[in-house]
Amino acid sequence: MIRTILLLAAALLLMLPVGFGQELYTNCSAAFLNDAMIVDDYSPTGTCRLPAEASGLLTVCTATYDNNEWSSTEKLEFKLAIRDGNTGTICSFSDKRFTGIEVQKVLAKCRKGDAIVILTVGNEYALPHNAILVE
Repeated sequence: MIRTILLLAAALLLMLPVGFGQELYTNCSAAFLNDAMIVDDYSPTGTCRLPAEASGLLTVCTATYDNNEWSSTEKLEFKLAIRDGNTGTICSFSDKRFTGIEVQKVLAKCRKGDAIVILTVGNEYALPHNAILVE
């Protein structure tokens, strides 16, 4: 009896990682500037670009597609880094987690050709367009 219970418990424990693994990156998210999605096309070929003079609130939100239009629904926490356009070196922008930041604060540390890299802090939301090229 005890042996059967232990075998059943062991079998259940082995199934736990499989159940959790199926929940990774199951929801869409995107970077937004003033509630407008930054990526030009939410597809594998989409790109994110911002002029160095851009202003407004940079957020990462869940992205919902309805009536041929993408919209933001829930703000997500994220971190930021800057990828140097000349060397490819990635440097942390801050140790803080953000739900929004004035993009000019980030662009002030960038040069043309650099990229703002957005890091998710969880693994529930996919963020395929996570680098914003500074023009």
